Amino acid sequence: MTAILSNLQAIRRAIAQAAQAAQRDPASIMLLAVSKTFPPAAVREAHAAGQHAFGENYVQEALDKISALRDLDLEWHFIGPIQSNKTRVIAENFAWVHGVDRLKIAQRLSEQRPHELPPLNICLQVNVSGEESKSGIAPSDAAELAREVSILPRLKLRGLMAIPAPEDDVPAQRRPFAQLRELAQTITAQGITLDTLSMGMSHDFAAAIQEGATIIRVGTAIFGKRDYIK
Repeated sequence: MTAILSNLQAIRRAIAQAAQAAQRDPASIMLLAVSKTFPPAAVREAHAAGQHAFGENYVQEALDKISALRDLDLEWHFIGPIQSNKTRVIAENFAWVHGVDRLKIAQRLSEQRPHELPPLNICLQVNVSGEESKSGIAPSDAAELAREVSILPRLKLRGLMAIPAPEDDVPAQRRPFAQLRELAQTITAQGITLDTLSMGMSHDFAAAIQEGATIIRVGTAIFGKRDYIK
């Protein structure tokens, strides 16, 4: 058994346990394997172990990987902040974008999404921890951006995404996830239906599941420690 297969099996068991504890259906939670900095061979190995959705943060690395893996049925998600000059290639090559926090970026993705492709699934990134170093819109501004993005053609607004400050204590981990869930409920109550909460990573996905995560983004727990220098 390979390390990636073993890791995926362990994570799926942990997802099922967290879902059971929250009285949720494990099938309602998507595991997004964050494959940034790992080679196409690692993605192939994860795909062979049953993984379908993969997340990337770096545009050129992602494009190279997408090209090398076109023979596989994969769903690609772009995670994180987007530069204006990268919107076209993202609109052309990805199924999901987690990290829209400006109307200008959403408008460019809308204009540049090819008509032969399904609408691009969008999650708005919310800076729930208020960290200056983090991207994301302030919670108080999220409803207005959601209204603006929800009417753009070629996009499908799905929900909210967050990367809270890391915490070791489970109650502390749950608080920002609960805040994001409550914000999504507030926006939905205003007539903009959201069905996705993209939250939780390798160290805190169980807490995120307790608070309603529908997509958890896991990288190191699947692929191992990243070598950013390489």
